[in-house]
Amino acid sequence: MSNTATGHGEDRAFKGKVTAFAIAAAVGGFLFGFDSSVINGAVEAIKGEFGLSEAASGFAVASALIGCAFGAYFAGRLADRWGRTRVMFWAAVLFLVSSIGSGFAFATWDFVLWRLVGGLGIGTASVIAPAYISEVSPKAIRGRLASFQQLAITLGIFAALLSDQFFAVTAGGASEVVLGLPAWRWMFLVGVIPSVVYGILAITLPESPRYLLAKGRTEDAREVMTKIVPRETVNTSLEEIQDGIKKEANEKKGSIRGNRFGLQPIVWVGIILAVLQQFVGINVIFYYSTTLWQAVGFKESDSFLISTITSVVNVAVTFIAIFLVDKVGRKPLLVTGSAGMFISLAMVAIAFSQSTIVDGNPSLPGSWGVIALIFANLFVVSFGATWGPLMWVLLGEMFPNRIRATALGIGSAANWVANFIVTITFPVLSGFNLTVTYGIYALFALISFFFVIAKIPETKGRSLEEMGISAEGDTVNAKS
Repeated sequence: MSNTATGHGEDRAFKGKVTAFAIAAAVGGFLFGFDSSVINGAVEAIKGEFGLSEAASGFAVASALIGCAFGAYFAGRLADRWGRTRVMFWAAVLFLVSSIGSGFAFATWDFVLWRLVGGLGIGTASVIAPAYISEVSPKAIRGRLASFQQLAITLGIFAALLSDQFFAVTAGGASEVVLGLPAWRWMFLVGVIPSVVYGILAITLPESPRYLLAKGRTEDAREVMTKIVPRETVNTSLEEIQDGIKKEANEKKGSIRGNRFGLQPIVWVGIILAVLQQFVGINVIFYYSTTLWQAVGFKESDSFLISTITSVVNVAVTFIAIFLVDKVGRKPLLVTGSAGMFISLAMVAIAFSQSTIVDGNPSLPGSWGVIALIFANLFVVSFGATWGPLMWVLLGEMFPNRIRATALGIGSAANWVANFIVTITFPVLSGFNLTVTYGIYALFALISFFFVIAKIPETKGRSLEEMGISAEGDTVNAKS
């Protein structure tokens, strides 16, 4: 066999190892998606169980997101102090406790408390997974591997909606009893399984070599490097990272503070990117779709089926992003996604404008129900193939090394806060007017189109060390 063939085989082997590490780390994204959507099938049952108003049910659904914001904000600091894998483990523990507590909640305040605990774990995982993946991935496939985070999120959403449907159908309704407990409680308790899996994976993953070198653990970093790059490039890779660390030490210490409203411009770009990803209303589909489709005339069983099909679509289109992100680049995909989201959301708004009131509830006459379903799923396609995964890819790679963990934490926290705002306002907005509600989401999709063109850098094919991002400048010195 030729040396070239041997080299290619060895290269494939190392890429296989890195891919395995990325998949394991991305299980945190699975928890993220599962926790986000498991509430979908339980909303009406929880409202009945605890006698909640629309506003109170909105807060109960969104309460986990408050914990997510705090978990995301502090995750970077904790990861820099304790290490990436150790923080992953504790995120799994928090989610385990939350799953059990939520499943056995006896009052509204008790339920909200356990959801907050779970939110802390999910917010933490949402930051650590993309940071870890970006730090162990070769630049040629970094975008693809970082997209695993969103793929895992979509799989978590699918698993949550599928299990919700299973328990609801088995029991004959989310409020009905199966195996001694109401079905909605089992929907939360099943979260114990992925949290245990994530905890086990976290303690078996190697630590990030960048973290180890930053802590002066050179030999440990070398050992990890031998697992993710060919042996002849280990020294070069270590030197490149060490040079980056030394350069950062000589520059202004990793502060995110700057002259743009107290923060560096690139941090604001990350924050706005993260907020826009949520303000298009994507999680309305995954938190409230079952309730929404029931509200416009679909049966409960049909609503569960529609939500599950939508989650399958979301999983499938994420593979488009994984395939294209390192070929086409981040920016073209985001622009395309923004255009698709705007058109789809505008059509959903138009469809809901045709609704009529039947027995006190809105109903979509004629073909308008089908039109709303088609464009709601086209919206999911546009989001899932672009903004869903690429926001996490960019947050993991667009910041300077010296502020990456902190800036990523802030961007993720902003994403969770935006998620909370959308989630808690939807019940009130939809009760007022669904056309206005989806019109607002369409407006933010249009804003995202122009924001990407004006502010988002192209980071395809560049190592984290050579991004050339200036913490003090207004732009990113990257290929566009």
